[in-house]
Amino acid sequence: MKAYGVNELRKMYLEFFESKDHLAMKSFSLVPKNDNSLLLINAGMAPLKPYFTGQEVPPKKRVTTCQKCIRTGDIENVGKTARHGTFFEMLGNFSFGDYFKHEAIAWSWEFLTEVIGLDPERLYPSVYQDDDEAFEIWEKEIGIAPERIFRFGKEDNFWEHGAGPCGPCSEIYYDRGEKYGCGKPDCTVGCECDRYMEVWNNVFTQFDNDGHNNYTELENKNIDTGMGLERLAVVVQEVDSIFDVDSIKAIRDKVCEAAEVTYGTDYDTDVSVRVITDHIRSATFMISDGIMPSNEGRGYVLRRLIRRAARHGRMLGIKDLFLAELSKTVIHESKDGYPELEEKAEFIFKNLTQEEKQFNKTIDQGLSILAEFEKKMQEEGKKELAGSDAFKLYDTHGFPLDLTIEILEEKGFTVDQAGFEKEMEIQRETARGTRAETNYMGADATVYEQLDPAMTSVFLGYDALTCDGNITAMTTETEVVEELIKGQAGTIVADQTTFYATSGGQEADKGVILSDDASFEVEDVIKLSGGKIGHVGHVVEGTLKLGDKIVLNVNEKNRKLAQKNHSATHLLQKALREVLGTHVEQAGSLNNAKHLRFDFTHFSPMTIEEIQKVENIVNSKIAENLPVVTKVMSMDEAKETGAMALFGEKYGDEVRVVSMGDFSVELCGGTHVSNTGTITAFKILSESGVASGVRRIEAITDQGVFDYYDKLEAKLNEAAAKLKSTPAGLLKRIDSLLAEVKELKSENESLKSKLAKDALGDVMDQVVEVNGVKLLAASVEDVDMNGLRELGDNLKEKLGNGVIVLASQKGGKVFLVAMVTEGAQKAGAHAGNLIKAIAGCVGGGGGGRPNMAQAGGKNPAGIKDAIVKAKEVLESQIS
Repeated sequence: MKAYGVNELRKMYLEFFESKDHLAMKSFSLVPKNDNSLLLINAGMAPLKPYFTGQEVPPKKRVTTCQKCIRTGDIENVGKTARHGTFFEMLGNFSFGDYFKHEAIAWSWEFLTEVIGLDPERLYPSVYQDDDEAFEIWEKEIGIAPERIFRFGKEDNFWEHGAGPCGPCSEIYYDRGEKYGCGKPDCTVGCECDRYMEVWNNVFTQFDNDGHNNYTELENKNIDTGMGLERLAVVVQEVDSIFDVDSIKAIRDKVCEAAEVTYGTDYDTDVSVRVITDHIRSATFMISDGIMPSNEGRGYVLRRLIRRAARHGRMLGIKDLFLAELSKTVIHESKDGYPELEEKAEFIFKNLTQEEKQFNKTIDQGLSILAEFEKKMQEEGKKELAGSDAFKLYDTHGFPLDLTIEILEEKGFTVDQAGFEKEMEIQRETARGTRAETNYMGADATVYEQLDPAMTSVFLGYDALTCDGNITAMTTETEVVEELIKGQAGTIVADQTTFYATSGGQEADKGVILSDDASFEVEDVIKLSGGKIGHVGHVVEGTLKLGDKIVLNVNEKNRKLAQKNHSATHLLQKALREVLGTHVEQAGSLNNAKHLRFDFTHFSPMTIEEIQKVENIVNSKIAENLPVVTKVMSMDEAKETGAMALFGEKYGDEVRVVSMGDFSVELCGGTHVSNTGTITAFKILSESGVASGVRRIEAITDQGVFDYYDKLEAKLNEAAAKLKSTPAGLLKRIDSLLAEVKELKSENESLKSKLAKDALGDVMDQVVEVNGVKLLAASVEDVDMNGLRELGDNLKEKLGNGVIVLASQKGGKVFLVAMVTEGAQKAGAHAGNLIKAIAGCVGGGGGGRPNMAQAGGKNPAGIKDAIVKAKEVLESQIS
């Protein structure tokens, strides 16, 4: 048997199933689409759910994929054993109502034994205990002796996920030999040890579970095969674990090189090496799919992985930033199967470096606070960290909970995780709404699921704004209907339409749908599964019926304004990449008739100069009247043009490439102007941060720019009139007024100081001696904090050496100031502690340094008591 590499095995598997008439599809993004049940894609079949349920028609009834997946359920075990990992590739062959058990079993055996060359004598199939059909196929068609076929129960060999499609499984195990066994006499297939490794799992989806464990046969039975690519490589390469297979070992070796350690010589070192090796794979792939580190959702999963890897790097003694450099090896090892890694390399490096830097800034402070918590627990004889303390570390210092748990676990402590979650809930509840009802698909349950999945709509809106069509379906918000009457709201689906549905950042068209005796106002247009386009709105006049011939009219003015903003967004993205760097990627956009909004990846606020530079580039490209050309081509051809793609988008075999001269080339399904000059003008209104590493620009084009400057000019004229000036002389007038204000302010401060001194009078006769230290404690009326401090400085000069305490009330508020000279400090006096002790008398609080402190309060009646108490506190300090 040849020890094939990971990249070879992936290619061999996909080519084998292509030879069995399967369509090889590229891996879907790790970000689930229309599936609220998952944070991240965690299985090969997860992105294919719509095909399994019949909600969408698959591109072919036989499909094969190698899907990137992430599972973090057992993240705390990653590294501790060589079994666990968060990132893996899942090989899969799928049948949607086509072939079933006979072919699936035969092909799995053929691939393992004939293509890869595994020894048949070391392979053992298992079946569900009641699946006699699968048992018989293995025995009679494949020729496996019955004693080598194992029957297992529902827990091991029956796949189901609540209500919905489900079915029995047939797994194939490989005997790795006695050296991986537990040594027990009864060690066999199904044992928990590492000897018998499951390499293939055929799921026969043949039943529907109604949610109450009542099973009915599915009309269209499906095949869902899963096989971990890394696991297969372990068997084929005859190595100990996934960390020893060629592509992962290359990363492991780089970790060891950076840390100057040798793998396999120390358990704790090996744990850290495995953690970093696994986590950098996950982080690299997640970022390549547009996931950014944050404190919520998948962004938090990514942050945990990066920070956990960074901490283990520290534990290995790696002092410099190292994760971006390490990700280069991940990209090199996996780019054959995932070319997007190389395409997004700079973006990946920038994100990893930024997050690692941010963590390095906070970790020392966080570790220091955690050490204080540990000390406190030891003093109090406790073994569990309060949830509120763990939350403080998370919320204030960016410590993921699992990192706190891991660090404390090493020292014999636990964390109140329920308490932590309670704190998280409190933080979230203001911004959280009620979660919508979801179905098996993990998407919001809607009336549109009842529509025929084979029904589709043809979009004609690139070349026309009006077309004829036929109504193929209609719904209200709750049910599929055959007619909509005057005043009724609903959705119309037509066989063809010129209306653009919201997608790719461009908002939907507006307009009207007309029949012979009815009109329907289109307020929104949405993409539905299977290529259907839904026109959402209400009937203005008459009655519309299923099958009616209609005319679909898009609002021309609205479309043209939206197109200008959409085309300007393309120019903006290219200009940003020129000014800020090629790490800039689109993170979201919104283009409508009024304005454009563009979210992009960047790690600091743009300077005024950068904003101006970007604006100038866009306006210069508008002035150049660049032709806007749209071509339909294959994805490979599009990549050759250098066209930019959006994160997470699943593109078909053919894509639309929008070019603006030689300046901008992007994949885009939206509508655009025919030449950039049509945009007329471009103006950035604002630049702000919306999330960690994500900035937002809001801008306007065309008439919006002229309207903006008209309003600005009106405000300028109004301001000039109020200052009795002209727009041209406004700056000079403002400078004159500012100088006048400065002079008046200075006079005012002098008067306030004089009044404060006069109000205090000569108080030097109130000086008392406390244990050899002079104390002047006095009150004065109607002086604010600044005035009190100035009085204190003056009195300190007169006093020479000692302590001054002053109190005042102004506008119902109390102000306290304490000042202590150097000599008095040496005797034990402390201004901060003194103020803290007397502030309670006036219903307030405060503190400060040993030489100066201040406090505020709400109870003027307590001033007298505070002055008296000052002497008592000073006595206790210098006794």
